[in-house]
Amino acid sequence: MAPKDVDPVPILRAVTLTDVAKAAGVSVATASKALNGRDQVKAETRDRVHRVAEKLSFQPNALARGLLAGRSGTVGLLTNDLEGRFSIPVLMGAEDAVGADRMSVFLCDARGDSIREQYHVQALLSRRVDGLIVVGSSTDARPSLGELPVPVVYAYAPSENPDDLSLISDNVGGGRLAAEHLIRSGRTRIAHITGDPTYAAARDRATGVTAALEDAGLPLVGDRVMFGEWNEGWGRGATRMLFANHPEIDAIVAGSDQIARGVLDSLHELDVGVPRDVAVISFDNWAILATNSRPQLTSVDLRLEQLGRLAAQRLLEAIGGTRHSGVEALACRVVTRESTMPVG
Repeated sequence: MAPKDVDPVPILRAVTLTDVAKAAGVSVATASKALNGRDQVKAETRDRVHRVAEKLSFQPNALARGLLAGRSGTVGLLTNDLEGRFSIPVLMGAEDAVGADRMSVFLCDARGDSIREQYHVQALLSRRVDGLIVVGSSTDARPSLGELPVPVVYAYAPSENPDDLSLISDNVGGGRLAAEHLIRSGRTRIAHITGDPTYAAARDRATGVTAALEDAGLPLVGDRVMFGEWNEGWGRGATRMLFANHPEIDAIVAGSDQIARGVLDSLHELDVGVPRDVAVISFDNWAILATNSRPQLTSVDLRLEQLGRLAAQRLLEAIGGTRHSGVEALACRVVTRESTMPVG
């Protein structure tokens, strides 16, 4: 038997809507309408209910409120490349934006398998998600998920269906920015070494580079874009080939930071100073490569986290009733470092 001088420990419980209604002297239905801003409640009653709710530290049940509004407060993030260099920042940006709106996230990785992707879509729909963000593993267009009962936004990889909403990085504009940056730095004999031409990113960046050179009345050294592989080995080999035939080069646009690392290796072996003799600019702004290069690389940043945030914003707008379609391109930006510094 417990000693008589020991008081029982009170059992704490969450304040309910019933408690608020009782303290405010109204029905539960009236308290609910007041807290949800319904017009059927007099202003003085609504104010009284809010004061009581605040005094009692009442926290409304988010799930119950969501169900009343026909929503679950959850969003699905579907990717085909959870370990990918480009998809992760997009996912992070989307999750940040959705979380800021107090929504929960279900993350699924289809691993490039269309059957697995359909399974995940059905699983997410069965959980009554309010919408889906589909993040691609490359910038190439992907098949649409078709008509679904919830809004869908495609990020990084656009949908093949123009009726869908797709958010992408402006790679054509990024290519133009890269070439214009070199031209402003006083470079006039510019070459372009990039990756696999079957990738939309390689083709789009090359389109931007050549357009900027044409606008400035400058030729592309070698009269062609050097397409190849997305790796350092290709950057090294392409640079040696270029200098064997065009030693007058004073700038190179590399299609990625990895290619640019190979370009720098070959320039060092050829005793060509960067940026003294040749300026080098690249794409992706992958910090682990760009800032650890010698010299550090000027690179075009695709702003992938912002792309994810924008995709989440558009999805939330669609959930709220404002739907968009077509392709929306996010402008890139140049992050300037030592490899393109002007020389006197």
